[in-house]
Amino acid sequence: MQKPQVVMIGLGYIGLPTAALIAQNKVYVHGVDINPEVVKTINAGKIHIVEPELDGAVAKAVKEGYLKADTKPAIADTYLIVVPTPFKGKNEPDISFVEAATNAVLPLLKEDDLYIIESTSPIGTTEKMMNLIYSQRPELKGNLNIAYCPERVLPGNVMYELVHNDRVIGGIDKKSTEKAISFYKNFIKGSLHRTNARTAEMCKLVENSSRDVQIAFANELSLICDKADINVWELIELANRHPRVNILQPGCGVGGHCIAVDPYFIVADYPMESKIIGKAREINNYKSFWCAEKVQTSKLEFELKNGRKPKIAIMGLAFKPDIDDLRESPAKYIAQKVLQNANNEEYYIVEPNITQHNVFKLTQYKEAVIKADIIVFLVAHKEFKNLVLSEDKVILDFCGIV
Repeated sequence: MQKPQVVMIGLGYIGLPTAALIAQNKVYVHGVDINPEVVKTINAGKIHIVEPELDGAVAKAVKEGYLKADTKPAIADTYLIVVPTPFKGKNEPDISFVEAATNAVLPLLKEDDLYIIESTSPIGTTEKMMNLIYSQRPELKGNLNIAYCPERVLPGNVMYELVHNDRVIGGIDKKSTEKAISFYKNFIKGSLHRTNARTAEMCKLVENSSRDVQIAFANELSLICDKADINVWELIELANRHPRVNILQPGCGVGGHCIAVDPYFIVADYPMESKIIGKAREINNYKSFWCAEKVQTSKLEFELKNGRKPKIAIMGLAFKPDIDDLRESPAKYIAQKVLQNANNEEYYIVEPNITQHNVFKLTQYKEAVIKADIIVFLVAHKEFKNLVLSEDKVILDFCGIV
């Protein structure tokens, strides 16, 4: 492989597809991941995550020599930071991974290089990394291009949306913004919108917080309708006939590494101001607890009625339909909560998008439906939508399957 033009720090659900996209455009990409197994898998032309079209893109890029993975960065012209930003303590954002990635590339940076953070970050993170870089490399001050550009893709459609979705790009100055725009326009067909780094950081957080609030309204509505003996699915369908109403569908909570996480980045820094955003998080978290309690109640009712323990199928573990991603999954939380309260019942845990799990013993979905007395639908996977359910089954539908 020739000298890399782009270094991609982080080869996960966003970093690897982005690296593959760039490499598809005949640009040499040096991907970096701290996990040696991930590096080995990618260099074999294979992938460690499930994402349509990604396997072919990675295989082709590796075969043609445009993508190589390693555990350490190399000298390049552009550095993309696409690492996790988890929490520490009580919902306090942890930017230590971003800082570690920045420290890793710090000795390699040179005049006029482009440094971009794509990781979801608290407001001001880009400026903090700028200060970190300049404190260690003062000769680069004013001579480096630093920007923030968050992704906005849907798991399961990442390869398409990386190309076609609009992007918000915010530099620490106009020169940095223009340099980043020039870089992304080589790969992206969507519009590229200029702003500053702080606004770009906030934009990412606001987009997902807005969706979290909308989902919270639907989930709260489902709780009310359960008490009022109203079919929430029918109610929402009727309400949405209003030309200016668009209520989302309720579920068993909110998961994933975006909507379930990003609002906390705002709440942590602005606790007094973010009342609705914080409350939405509470409602969506409570919905998962409520679903687990519903399963517990159904178990007891079945045993009282039938004089035996029920067999229970838990249908879905992913955080959304038709993907293998279990990060922050409310379905996984519910399954764990239900099993914690197990009392010699027989359980069938179903997730058709993964072959094994280090905690749950998985069952094939058709087998689970046949054997179970109580069927708990947590995720609306396509495999579940055409199942024939006998009338003697107890159905708990938390995702609109039935």
